[in-house]
Amino acid sequence: MKKCRRCSKPATLHITEIRNGEVHELHLCDSCAHVYLSNPQASEADPDIDEFPFKVADDARLDEMDQMVCPNCGITFREFRKLGRLGCPHDYIAFEAELLPLLENIHGDTQHVGKVPKRSPDASQRHYRLIRLRNQLRVAVDEENYEEAARLRDEIQALEAELKESGAPKD
Repeated sequence: MKKCRRCSKPATLHITEIRNGEVHELHLCDSCAHVYLSNPQASEADPDIDEFPFKVADDARLDEMDQMVCPNCGITFREFRKLGRLGCPHDYIAFEAELLPLLENIHGDTQHVGKVPKRSPDASQRHYRLIRLRNQLRVAVDEENYEEAARLRDEIQALEAELKESGAPKD
């Protein structure tokens, strides 16, 4: 789901405009769309009006981004934009600042959550939850959020005890 380019709520209105031969796509939530549609002359008179954070990046910034190269596979950001495919897993790190807004706009988030089959065994779901809790614990410790880390540690210990009682392997 795309997000509104003004306020990052879910976009419900998608507008494609052609101005001076250039295509501009606008993705707006209801409230921003109402403001935009109530005064279309203002945007025509002044193309730099508030609506053009809709433009992905100015030309100088885009040229700068296009020169970025992955040190591992050698793909440039320009090649990624042209092909729509990354060259290797390290590209996510090399182009992180440029990819995060793109991923958030396309998918609505930058963290892959995935799905758990409804019929998966209870122990599998608990193992998945245990892995997720350990990752959250690592992040909390890295951010020096020790109260949250302590809460997560206790939750992990309780879940491990639960798994031990059910006879499921720990990892």
